[in-house]
Amino acid sequence: QVQLVESGGGLAQPGGSLRLSCAASGFTFSSYAMGWARQAPGKGLEWVSAIWSDDSETLYEDSVKGRFTISRDNAKNTLYLQMNSLKPDDTAVYTCAVDRTPVVTYEYEYWGQGTQVTVSS
Repeated sequence: QVQLVESGGGLAQPGGSLRLSCAASGFTFSSYAMGWARQAPGKGLEWVSAIWSDDSETLYEDSVKGRFTISRDNAKNTLYLQMNSLKPDDTAVYTCAVDRTPVVTYEYEYWGQGTQVTVSS
């Protein structure tokens, strides 16, 4: 079965950095686009970033452009999110997800459990 396991979350100071990982199994990772979403306390799910299956293109939500970088290692079946210049507004549970095609459609079929990111001084 499809499994997505996020790691790398934690507490960071404003201006700091964290690198999230999403270990995938149970499907052909290199054949599907992937994405990251987040949910802050009391708010709805917000898409953050997405990447094509072959790493040819990436997309970012406006508030994270220039600060976050999505990447993937298809040999290791792992998705990453490098988060720099973190702000308190980035505090949320971050979740990875599998798209339904090799290109980004935002139609995610499977989701991980999420990892908490807290940005606070």
